[in-house]
Amino acid sequence: MNGIAEFHYRLPMRAGGARPGSHPGSSFGSGQQFAMHGRLFDYPDPRRLDLRASVRAARSEWLVRVNLQRVAVPVVVIVDVSASMQFGTGQSKLQVAADFVEALGYSTFRVGDRLGMMAFDADARDDLFMPERYGRGTGNLLATKLRACAGRAAGRAGGAGLRRCVTRLAGRQALVFVVSDFHWPLAQVPAVLDMLVHACVVPIVVWDEAEVSPPRNGPLLAVSDAESGEERRVWLRDGVRERWREGVARRRAELAGLFGARGMRPFYIEGGFDPEAMSRYFLEASV
Repeated sequence: MNGIAEFHYRLPMRAGGARPGSHPGSSFGSGQQFAMHGRLFDYPDPRRLDLRASVRAARSEWLVRVNLQRVAVPVVVIVDVSASMQFGTGQSKLQVAADFVEALGYSTFRVGDRLGMMAFDADARDDLFMPERYGRGTGNLLATKLRACAGRAAGRAGGAGLRRCVTRLAGRQALVFVVSDFHWPLAQVPAVLDMLVHACVVPIVVWDEAEVSPPRNGPLLAVSDAESGEERRVWLRDGVRERWREGVARRRAELAGLFGARGMRPFYIEGGFDPEAMSRYFLEASV
């Protein structure tokens, strides 16, 4: 396990739940953060008796210190396994997503959280579904399932598949990672995100370096759509290269506006997964 990347994450709000963990919670329990004084009759724990507060109380009654408990949160990763995720120059975007899931599994294990996984292309992929579970090898198991998909024929991605996955999480408090290249129509995404209003959602945008910038050499480029299978040849004039860069910038702005309207900030992975950048992402979000 020493070779697996690890990152540190934290929620921007207090989480509910009764299972002890490492995240600030909103429920009372055996934590270290003082919340209020309560009557010994209501909270019968003489170990937390506060004599000074009891003496100063307006009414003659024993008072105890009531603390907030730190809790564990369920973590769910939703992975796009469509045909476009099979693309990659060094390694496919799906393999990069598997590296992230493996690091996520080790990170959740270290803090005592449970991890589950869903996947989608045109529909929800029930063969890749895993309910939340706690264990040292959970991340490795999920990453292995994703890597086994690499090279297989897959359907086209769409909001309908993501929606069917999210339906299982609607109304729940959880930390949800949505991993995709988002190279598909985003018309249904706002309604999908509204279903996760009680969750902390982190969009993970996986792009390959060859998608972000046009090739520097060669005037003629053969391209094919990974999802539709359409092939064409493009003459890389200066105008085409400029429109390529403008299209990437426009897509970034579209994703930033889509997620930013709901208080979410996308995390971009271009090339390989960087756990330190992921830790900085959460640190900046909680400041």
